[in-house]
Amino acid sequence: MKTIQATEIEGWERFYRANFINSLTGFKSANLIGTVNQDGQTNLAVFSSIIHIGSHPALVGYINRPVAAAPHTLANIEATGSYTLNHIHPSILRQAHQTSAKYPENISEFEKVNLTPQFVTGIQAPFVKESHIKYALSLQEILPITLNQTFLVIGKIEQVILSEDRITEDGFLPLDQLSSIACNGNDAYYHAQLVERLGYAKP
Repeated sequence: MKTIQATEIEGWERFYRANFINSLTGFKSANLIGTVNQDGQTNLAVFSSIIHIGSHPALVGYINRPVAAAPHTLANIEATGSYTLNHIHPSILRQAHQTSAKYPENISEFEKVNLTPQFVTGIQAPFVKESHIKYALSLQEILPITLNQTFLVIGKIEQVILSEDRITEDGFLPLDQLSSIACNGNDAYYHAQLVERLGYAKP
């Protein structure tokens, strides 16, 4: 058995420590967030920190890194109040991962990685046309996390687009059937596979 104390972790090299902690927290949803600024410049960035906040109203959150490290997505959301979340599947994985590169503000990641912005009526931000599961959100709240200068961004789901209607009779969406993938750490991606659905637990 291996035991690691906090003092040891704090002494590790920066990227080694980040890789360890990011993978320690487990498998996460892999998504592209699509935004646009007030001048119409599109932006696309990969995020794995998506959080279910609540179902009624339908609220989803994500963690935005400090502004100095990841400024464009947050600035666009603040300016327009609109953004999209787009699931990643294996056919667009390499393009999606490339959006994590630090392109200048005037460069669209859509163009650089060869993904297609999809605009629909009533939604200001672009979807990723190639994504199988995508949804638009309207900004509800941005909560600063002072411990590390990050932000919890909370949005309300306004529209959902599915490439195929795979919703079950009880409302469950089987992500594996639409090829959504998961990620672990900063650069490892996994196929999703259902193990088992269990009934509602009661005492």
